[in-house]
Amino acid sequence: MIEETLRKLEERLGGAEGLDETRKRELLALVNALKEEVRGLSQTHREEAGSIAGFAQLSAYEATRKRPDPALVGLSLEGLKRAVAAFETSHPRLVQTVNHISQILANLGI
Repeated sequence: MIEETLRKLEERLGGAEGLDETRKRELLALVNALKEEVRGLSQTHREEAGSIAGFAQLSAYEATRKRPDPALVGLSLEGLKRAVAAFETSHPRLVQTVNHISQILANLGI
């Protein structure tokens, strides 16, 4: 399920019409990094990894809609940030990757 969610995230970003190619490549590279981090995390924290993947997919969806609603973008990104907050010490790369994705998506949606 987590792999499927992350695959849908990649598809959403890959097909987003409002993204320039540089941003698209940057986001897809970050999603690849996120996939690696979530795979490792899912071995010990499956539910939390699922939440992270789900909020990442939702955030990308909200930020790349034809008419993004800034409030919905903000809510989905807040959920994503909260989903990784507990892993700041144990998985700093995960948190860094999510923060970078969140920043880019926030800039797209506003």
